[in-house]
Amino acid sequence: MNKKLLGYVGFSLVLVLSFYFFLFKGTDKWKKKLSVISYVKPFQFTTQDGLPFTDRDMLGKVVVVEYFFTTCKGICPKMNNNMRLVYEAFKNQPDFMILAHTCNPETDSVATLKKYSDSLKINSQKWVMVTGRKDSLYRMARSAYLLDDPKNSVDKIEDQFIHTQFFALVDREGKIRSQIYDGLKKGELEKLKKDIKELLSEKSSSNNFVNGIFNNNP
Repeated sequence: MNKKLLGYVGFSLVLVLSFYFFLFKGTDKWKKKLSVISYVKPFQFTTQDGLPFTDRDMLGKVVVVEYFFTTCKGICPKMNNNMRLVYEAFKNQPDFMILAHTCNPETDSVATLKKYSDSLKINSQKWVMVTGRKDSLYRMARSAYLLDDPKNSVDKIEDQFIHTQFFALVDREGKIRSQIYDGLKKGELEKLKKDIKELLSEKSSSNNFVNGIFNNNP
């Protein structure tokens, strides 16, 4: 009797497991998700086209984030050469964009960013470059995108300078995902492109950001 009962239980268990396997196989629920490491916070900057750009403009997009400055002669040209490879791979994807912040807004005005952007021959709606208040730009780098150590902050904002080769990846809901990518390393660029594809295939579960600030907004 006990053997029969065990047989029925085992058979039922197999049926249940098979049901869930076929139900979720090939869907996002079956895949292991890229981890969430931070969240986008509210901001407002100005693009190379002189247009306002806020956190809301990222909603529904998969976004690669970087910091650079136009007069950099060191890592920035190398970073943006590598970023171009990412841009070329995904520029025709309607839900993809690159968001590049200047870390030197005193020099990188809207006009300067526009000249730099035009020199790259890029679509300014797909590779957006922004300037704004230095303290706001730096706060986003450190507290949202995790591209710089908050311990690098000093009392006077004018004495601070971020110079980082790292990229962040943001999903459609404003979550920073997976890891921080070294923009100078080929292996991490390949990982970034793979992760972008994965996030583009994910469906958003919300029409709002899920960072605890926007998810209750209309």
